[in-house]
Amino acid sequence: MKYVVLLGDGMADEPLEELGGKTPLEHAQTPRMDALAKAGQLGLAETIPPGFHPGSDVANLSVFGYDPSRCYSGRSPLEAASMGVELGPQDVAFRCNLVTLTPHAGRIYMGDFSAGHITTPEATELIRSLQEELGDEEFQFYPGVSYRHLMVWRGGKDKLKFTPPHDISGQSIENYLPEGEGADKLIYLMTSSQLLLKNHPVNRQRGLNGQEAANSIWLWGHGRAPSLPTMGEKYGISGAVISAVDLIKGIGIYAGLDIINVPGATGYLDTNYRGKAEYALEALKTRDFVYLHVEAPDEAAHAGSLKDKLQAIENFDREVVGRVLDGLPALGDFRVLVLPDHPTPVARMTHTSDAVPFILYSSQGEFSPSGQAEGYGEKAAKASGLVVRQGHQLMDHLVRGKKF
Repeated sequence: MKYVVLLGDGMADEPLEELGGKTPLEHAQTPRMDALAKAGQLGLAETIPPGFHPGSDVANLSVFGYDPSRCYSGRSPLEAASMGVELGPQDVAFRCNLVTLTPHAGRIYMGDFSAGHITTPEATELIRSLQEELGDEEFQFYPGVSYRHLMVWRGGKDKLKFTPPHDISGQSIENYLPEGEGADKLIYLMTSSQLLLKNHPVNRQRGLNGQEAANSIWLWGHGRAPSLPTMGEKYGISGAVISAVDLIKGIGIYAGLDIINVPGATGYLDTNYRGKAEYALEALKTRDFVYLHVEAPDEAAHAGSLKDKLQAIENFDREVVGRVLDGLPALGDFRVLVLPDHPTPVARMTHTSDAVPFILYSSQGEFSPSGQAEGYGEKAAKASGLVVRQGHQLMDHLVRGKKF
């Protein structure tokens, strides 16, 4: 038996007037997911436990089968694992975004949480400069992918409050700076980064090219290293993770899964969708399980681009879901879970905690439909009457073949 999770990050949304009251997921042309919803079990799942911020870290932990209320310790320790950065028991990891801050009328605004989706080579040069100038035995900076990087505070504090930069796009930052024990040190680092980055050669060249300057870091998503049982320990299965995002790879490492890097996987609209599907099918020849994650719908929604989100959803359906479903029968019996991790409404440009539509499908028929779904989308999932209050239970049902 092969087990596959196909996750379109942030695909779920809210009804939009310009789409005739449909959501992007309902409006997009998704024939493969529609067919799967009619043939399998369709429902809603709550991937964000009450009281938790609706982040991809919490949501994907749930989808991986871990109860965040028992194991969540922060986003950045998961990303640190993916980057090969070891954390001691007293160390605290932080997401370190490169962002564009914009001054206006005496205030500073979050102009772009991704610094214009800065390229990885450019960003790496900036982070290395920050390490040379601001790094020491206490604080260390590690380059990641595009705008997503890591800072570690050795022996640091963790009683802190932060706001993700994508939650305050276009807003003044003055009410969203770090708060809590040790926050003054972190604000000092953020301010110091602005002095260093302002005239950095990378930013000077970006200015000449008409691109946004990565003129500050933004620290958030902190935490200490968690302790998680592996998928092998929980279910006795081997597996792999395919994603362009360090967060997802990090969860996979803690889950004891292999990390497969796909050429051209960017984490954005231009990602190598079909390549991810091909690599997943190849991985399943020697493994039991694959978690295939596509970031593009989420990034498009954060940018407020309905056009890009629709395209990302359709690409996911055609190049990922379609290709994987075409290739799985040759590998034997299989079960598939298709879903977003959380909604990212394009009108809000940030995550929400609403339940997400999921499909459970089995080639052996364990997840036969309880009703006739019209297709895959939020309304159809709600009409099914099935709501899984603890989203981490989905994985148990996928592996054990139990219908809700």
